Amino acid sequence: MSTVVISHEFASSPDQAWYDHLAATLNNHDVRTPQMPDPEAPQPEPWLRAVAEQITDPADTVLVGHSLGGVNLLRLLQRHEGEPFAGVVLVASMAHEVGYDQLAGFFDGGFDWERIRNAAKQFRVLVAIDDPVLTPDPLDHVRLFTTHLGAKSVVTPDGIHFSRHQNRRELAEAVELVTELLP
Repeated sequence: MSTVVISHEFASSPDQAWYDHLAATLNNHDVRTPQMPDPEAPQPEPWLRAVAEQITDPADTVLVGHSLGGVNLLRLLQRHEGEPFAGVVLVASMAHEVGYDQLAGFFDGGFDWERIRNAAKQFRVLVAIDDPVLTPDPLDHVRLFTTHLGAKSVVTPDGIHFSRHQNRRELAEAVELVTELLP
């Protein structure tokens, strides 16, 4: 049984969006979705700790990050020492700042892409072309993840931000991408 750790989006919780559906679909695996501290006013270090506490065996773990949760995982990977994670799925995640002052601390200093790439065996990215959060262009974020991480990317024509705001309770594309990476 592999472990899947989900880092949820800004201003959300583990019981919102499509996280429960992913866990139910992967019922033969240990799926963990920790509540991120202070989700309405997130801070990088507490968010990082919340995910790090869920990890026991990186080689048998697939990380899933949604939106800011994906940025949280990039920071985790950037600090990771030791055996690489089995894989990482970034859903509607940002590769750089997108103009939300409240989230700027998560992007301080940019990313050490080489270090991040070496911390996981494989990367997958899921983005909707109509995502209003991934400014100025969702495809710019996809390009950066593909170029710097060697990520396989799936771009849908719609889906907005795959968020709880659209009452998105299922996300088959995320299930498929996670399943591809399970050891």
